[in-house]
Amino acid sequence: MLRRLIFALSRSRTGARIAMHAPGVRRFSRRFVAGTTRADAVEAVRRLNAAGLEATVSFLGEAVTSPAEVDGAIAEFSAFAAEVRAEGLRSHLSIKLTELGLDFDRGLARRSLDAVLARAADGGTFVRIDMEDSHHTQATLDLFREARATHRNVGVVIQSSLRRSDADVAQLAAEGAPVRLVKGAYREPPDTAYEAKADVDAAFVRLADSYLAHMAEGGWLAVATHDARMVRAAIRSAEAHAVPRDRIEFQMLYGIRGDLQRKLRDDGYRVRVYVPYGSHWYPYLMRRLAEHPANLWFFLRNAFRRS
Repeated sequence: MLRRLIFALSRSRTGARIAMHAPGVRRFSRRFVAGTTRADAVEAVRRLNAAGLEATVSFLGEAVTSPAEVDGAIAEFSAFAAEVRAEGLRSHLSIKLTELGLDFDRGLARRSLDAVLARAADGGTFVRIDMEDSHHTQATLDLFREARATHRNVGVVIQSSLRRSDADVAQLAAEGAPVRLVKGAYREPPDTAYEAKADVDAAFVRLADSYLAHMAEGGWLAVATHDARMVRAAIRSAEAHAVPRDRIEFQMLYGIRGDLQRKLRDDGYRVRVYVPYGSHWYPYLMRRLAEHPANLWFFLRNAFRRS
């Protein structure tokens, strides 16, 4: 029930307007969001790299509605890739296809993805296509495969919460496609996604093992979880299938489980932190609250504080 409330708030324009003008909520958001500008993200990546951690940066500009906004997103992605190259930062780029116009012009999204991948490749930057809600799953996989035919610096995300993911993982592993495995942070209908956390967790373990057991040449798995049980299960699978450490990494969100990030780093695993930034941080923050409802009271209390 509480998660449903939080998901409803994530789509509320009134909620967004209140939250984004409340100083207390803006301060709270900095626990999970690097800031509103590219400079904020670059500084966060510098700190992570200095601590022996990798990064992947995400510009929070979902669901654009015009070609002009798509052009702005491409310019932002390109500028970040240029800074990565100029400073020698260890960072990937994470993008959403709705930022490139998928919701209103598939052809534009395809051309825009090509442009982003080409400019990122100039700076040696790998690009991960984030997975959005289930209405976008097939289109995202289709565009990923089309792009991968001519660009090798691209990977995709699979959600263990979706019932279709067993088949998707089997096919992607056979293709040698780089995959990030996540649990999923979108509310979905029961015929599309598992409702019970135990089922989502079981699928996560099963999918990680399936990918590691069958990945073809060129494949590598990013295990994105803050759950130490899932981490241990992935490590056991990697060891059982004799997977080299350069073909598996662990990814976590900015501001969450720094202790586990450091432990994995110290154990010799590559750890990558997902660093979001941008002015459209409200929906992202609400999805994080849905994953950790204990923070909701703090959020609501600060939403109405003036300073």
